[in-house]
Amino acid sequence: MGTTTVRLDDEDEALLDMLAPEYGGRSSVIRQALRNLAADRKRQNALRSFLAEWDAEQGPIDEQDVATMAERYGL
Repeated sequence: MGTTTVRLDDEDEALLDMLAPEYGGRSSVIRQALRNLAADRKRQNALRSFLAEWDAEQGPIDEQDVATMAERYGL
């Protein structure tokens, strides 16, 4: 297991301290945040891929289609 040093400002320290009891410690908070960030990135990449496929097969998506999909899927 690796170790990483992160410099945090006072606000970030306060957030970390606030979340630590819920997640079992400061390191666990940071690991969970990293996992959440990676999951968000994967969802964004999947959406980009989907939209590129849609565009290739169906033509450009208009803004109303995008707004409808964003609302439906909580994007």
